[in-house]
Amino acid sequence: MKNREIDEQLEDQVLAALKKVIDPELGVDLVSLGLIYNISCHESQCIIDMTLTTVGCPLTEWLNKDINEAVTAVEGIDTCKINLVWEPAWSIDRISRSARYLLGI
Repeated sequence: MKNREIDEQLEDQVLAALKKVIDPELGVDLVSLGLIYNISCHESQCIIDMTLTTVGCPLTEWLNKDINEAVTAVEGIDTCKINLVWEPAWSIDRISRSARYLLGI
């Protein structure tokens, strides 16, 4: 199997792992909230581009810890780097249909 195919499989596994990381304030996973913008795996490192619902979110450190634990639990991933980005700006339009239902939106 080619390296890129392995990296893509790892990215899919990381996405599945991130679906288990729940925002404690909203009770919905980060992927369904539309907070994960990009996942890039290469060799044993994963880089995640993500945002938060608000600048200065008090749960940033807690989320970083949970994200790192979930991602490094994926077999083949040793390190996780989180890039916190603000462009494009997050909005409720990024929330999945099922999460909207759970949140009553």
